[in-house]
Amino acid sequence: MKVLIVEDEHEMSKSIMQYLRQESYVCEVASTIDSAEEKIMLHDYDCILLDITLPDGNGLTILEKLKKEGKLEGVIIISAKNSIDDKIKGLNLGADDYLPKPFHLAELGARVSAVIRRKRFDGNNTIKVHEITIDLLAKSVSVYGKSVELTRKEYDLLIFLVSNKNRVVTKNAIAEHLSGDEAEVFDNFDFLYSHMKNLKKKLSEASCTDYIKTIYGLGYKFEA
Repeated sequence: MKVLIVEDEHEMSKSIMQYLRQESYVCEVASTIDSAEEKIMLHDYDCILLDITLPDGNGLTILEKLKKEGKLEGVIIISAKNSIDDKIKGLNLGADDYLPKPFHLAELGARVSAVIRRKRFDGNNTIKVHEITIDLLAKSVSVYGKSVELTRKEYDLLIFLVSNKNRVVTKNAIAEHLSGDEAEVFDNFDFLYSHMKNLKKKLSEASCTDYIKTIYGLGYKFEA
C-alpha cells in the first residue's frame, strides 16, 4: 500500500514515514502544495496524510484539486489547527478522517489502515478471492486455509493486483507502487519480474489457481 505524506515539518514527516514503513507501507513525502499536487497528478496513492498549514498555502486546496480531478485516494487531515471550521470544510471537500496534532503514531497507523480498507476493500478486514484469503490486519495470506509465507514485497504485489482485479496494471504502475520514488533509480523491471516470479511460484506450490496473467507489452492482470 502506498502513502503520500504532505507535511512540511521534517522531523514529523520522518517519524511518520519510519513508522509506516515498519508497517509495510511504501511512503513518499511532499512538503509543499506544489510538490504534493505534482506527485498526485503523476501517481496514485492508497492514502494521503495532509497537513493544512503548508509554506505555500492552505493544504485544503489539495483536496479541492483531488475532487476536481476525480481522484479517489483516501485522505486523512493531520494538523495542529483544531478549528471546527477547518474540520468541517475538509470533510465536506472529501477528506475521510481528521486527526489533530499531537497524535500517537499507532493511532495514525490504525486510521490509515481503516481508510484503505473502506476505500479499497469495502471496509473488510479479510479479502477472499476463491481459494485465497488475505488478512489485512495480520498481513497474512492463506490458500485453502494453509498459510503461504510471503515477503513484504510479494504481499504488497498480491494486494495491488487483487485491488485491481480484472484490470490490466502496467509494469510502471506496479514498480511505482512497490518502490515509490525509488522506482526511478531502476534501469529495468528485473526486480519486479523477480517478485512476480516468486509470488506466482509460492501460490502455485500451495495449489492455487494461476490468476495472475501476463499481458504482453502492457503488464499484468489478476483474473478472477
